[in-house]
Amino acid sequence: MAQTQYRSPITWIPTSYFAMGLPFVVINMVISIMYSRMGVSDEVITRWTSLLILPWTLKPLWSPFLEIYKTKKYFVVLTQLISGVTFGIVALCLHLPHYFAISLALFAIIAFSGATHDVACDGVYMGVLSPKEQSKYIGWQGAFYNIAKIVATGGLLYLAGVLIEQFSDGTPEGTQAITPQVWSYIMGLIASIFIAIGVYHIFFLPTPPSKSKEVHTASQVMAELKNSLVGFFKKKHIAYYICFIFLYRLAEGFAVKIVPLFLLAERANGGLGLNEKEIGIYLGSYGSAAFVVGSLLAGYYISAKGLKNTLFKLCACFNIPFAVYAYFAVFQPTNEWLIAGGIIFEYFGYGFGFVGLSLFMMQQIAPGEQQMAHYAFASGIMNLGVMIPGSISGDLCKVFAEMFDMPGGYAPFFIFVLIACIPAFFITYFIPFSYDDKGNSLLK
Repeated sequence: MAQTQYRSPITWIPTSYFAMGLPFVVINMVISIMYSRMGVSDEVITRWTSLLILPWTLKPLWSPFLEIYKTKKYFVVLTQLISGVTFGIVALCLHLPHYFAISLALFAIIAFSGATHDVACDGVYMGVLSPKEQSKYIGWQGAFYNIAKIVATGGLLYLAGVLIEQFSDGTPEGTQAITPQVWSYIMGLIASIFIAIGVYHIFFLPTPPSKSKEVHTASQVMAELKNSLVGFFKKKHIAYYICFIFLYRLAEGFAVKIVPLFLLAERANGGLGLNEKEIGIYLGSYGSAAFVVGSLLAGYYISAKGLKNTLFKLCACFNIPFAVYAYFAVFQPTNEWLIAGGIIFEYFGYGFGFVGLSLFMMQQIAPGEQQMAHYAFASGIMNLGVMIPGSISGDLCKVFAEMFDMPGGYAPFFIFVLIACIPAFFITYFIPFSYDDKGNSLLK
């Protein structure tokens, strides 16, 4: 693609980062509800949809190869169009007898495309904008990534609920029959959004200026990647830090896949019996807004107190609110304000506490000659720490259901999630710091 003329960052940053957030949220949460409505069991959903997060975990391993072929704009547009076409094929296959296996393979393609898009999109952002402009527009970047979350878990789920209500006869059988058609519409809508954004970016996304590269061949890229990995694992306290990254989000890893399934499950099966419209409002609107507010306030809090003085409190804010779902599972409340308030509390704590982990990786693990690469490796380990427990969460629910003779097994499962928080508290309390709040090394 040819070099494009200068465009205001406002013309491409919002669309680029919206396109970055949408596939991750759809795959990480939305399709779980789709599959549940179509009769797939919790253990099958959690096992396979968790594995779809793997490309976002492993993307640092192939990201250097994007430097030796075409341009970053090329890969941004290409992956957006691939994702759009693939979502369109998903829409067509949901009526087929083996729709689950086919759609899962297609979502794997979208996951790989989306992870590659993330790398290329960040490359355009850093390559086109000056450091001053990067700081100026970082808020736009984060805002539209989160808008994608609101659109996916709020708007799309709400729309699915409206369509099911409109076309279903109100019986469980009627809902089951209309669900594939409704979700075909939703997947087709997502496909249209991606294709429109991809075509738009052909004309409006700038091409970063070419720079001389020291690395030109795949073998040299492999050598650089190997050096980065070796350097990462030679860092002081790295074994402790890897355990910390993994355990900090362990409870979330167990809970994240089960929460929407629990909210959707019938009350007779231990769930809350919410519909797609209600889940869209509670998680997508109220929850996402609370997450953003929590993240913003945490930034100011850490800035005032310092990361070392606040990390344990941030860990508590991140993990303790999962008690909300244990309460919901045990007492199965029906009051919509109580349910909304609990979800807002959990999402606020999630946003507030997650900032602590992100800053720790940025300020304690990443610093050095290969800062970006090492931050990417740490982020990959973090995603792995969510993926692995998520993949077995449905099986655990089934085990608890049989062990305690409780439909769904949600109550003992969420109590187990609270127990899974304990290792995070211990490892956070004793964690050594490599740098002070000013970036000065504390290592001797």
